[in-house]
Amino acid sequence: MAIPFAIVLKQLSQPWYWLMLLVTFALGVWVCDHVSRRLGVHDHGGIVWDEMVGYWLAVALVPLTWSWLLAAFVLFRIFDIFKPWPINVLDKKVSGGFGIMIDDILAAIYALAILVAVQYFV
Repeated sequence: MAIPFAIVLKQLSQPWYWLMLLVTFALGVWVCDHVSRRLGVHDHGGIVWDEMVGYWLAVALVPLTWSWLLAAFVLFRIFDIFKPWPINVLDKKVSGGFGIMIDDILAAIYALAILVAVQYFV
């Protein structure tokens, strides 16, 4: 679901793209907190807003090609699933909507760092 939105968002200028990321993150904190409270489950599998915003961050600085979009998706999901330090700590220690969102943001930052490094060296 996040990929079609990413393609649309990538049409924005960088300042607008980053503003949209900030807005969707802030909205996500509220939405994820509200939904998790209503469901009675922290970070329910049906809540995907955090993954969408994380993916949009992961593709923020890559070219709009399928290979880069796929590489960003794979790297983001690897970091989101395996949760290396400090993602695993935040995932366990931070609750509420911010807790749901922050581990995906860090996973996206890890993915983005690798993608930017690959672009630099390629």
